[in-house]
Amino acid sequence: MYALLAAFLFGASTPAAKHLLNGINPWLLAGVLYLSSGVGLLILRLLATYFQRDNKTAGLHGTDWKWLAFATCFGGLAAPVLLMAGLNRTDSATTSLLLNLEGFFTAILAWVLFNEPFSKQVLIGGLVILAGGIIVSWTGTPNLIQFLGPILIIGACLGWALDNNFTNRIAASDALQIAMVKGLFSSIANISIALKLGQSMPPLSILAPASLVGFLGYGVSLFFFVLALSHIGAARSGTYFSFAPFVGAGISVMSGMMLLTRQLLTGGLVMGIGVTILLMEKHKAVNSEAIAS
Repeated sequence: MYALLAAFLFGASTPAAKHLLNGINPWLLAGVLYLSSGVGLLILRLLATYFQRDNKTAGLHGTDWKWLAFATCFGGLAAPVLLMAGLNRTDSATTSLLLNLEGFFTAILAWVLFNEPFSKQVLIGGLVILAGGIIVSWTGTPNLIQFLGPILIIGACLGWALDNNFTNRIAASDALQIAMVKGLFSSIANISIALKLGQSMPPLSILAPASLVGFLGYGVSLFFFVLALSHIGAARSGTYFSFAPFVGAGISVMSGMMLLTRQLLTGGLVMGIGVTILLMEKHKAVNSEAIAS
């Protein structure tokens, strides 16, 4: 449930961010999204500390900060900027569907880096998702310029997949603290870089909705995702999080931001089959563990 809540909030943020890009630089938008995420969660943490003074949740300590630093670099700095740059070159529905690759990359990296269980079914599901991504991204004659947007989005998926696995190493700690620190540090770096490049802060008419999107789609969503990591691990959390792209694509179509073309529908269906294969594999794994115990 935590992973699905995270997926819904993040999925809804993608078309919203696409709309906001009309009036703000991608790098600066990434910073604003994470700033509102970090500040909002900081307020929640202060309130939680005040009202729950006997809370025994473990905070970050020792090597936890190393894993958080890695997660922040890939998931808080690189990935959101790549996503915003990709959104600038790709429609929101296609972008949302391409984000399906994050779950597959998370499972692959969990296996490669941390020896989490992996099977042929995960590989097959991931390849089917990749095939769907090619379908929704295809524009006719292939060239680098046309594929630059999708390539940037795939890079964002890889960055968040690394983030998921690094965060999984500290998921037993305070989820609110992890999400808050990641948001604050990511925002400081991204906004500083944007200002160095000559950008200026946007007007309140853009800043206010961007702050709301950042708090819900990046802050609260990340908080729920860290809770999911602590319960079911990186590979399974990433798989359930694969519902996020379908939320974003659905909102894009229903809001009129994107037409439901045959290409988009076909690619979405193929990706849906890939996600289903991944979910079936995870369901088998859960049943096997239950039988063994």
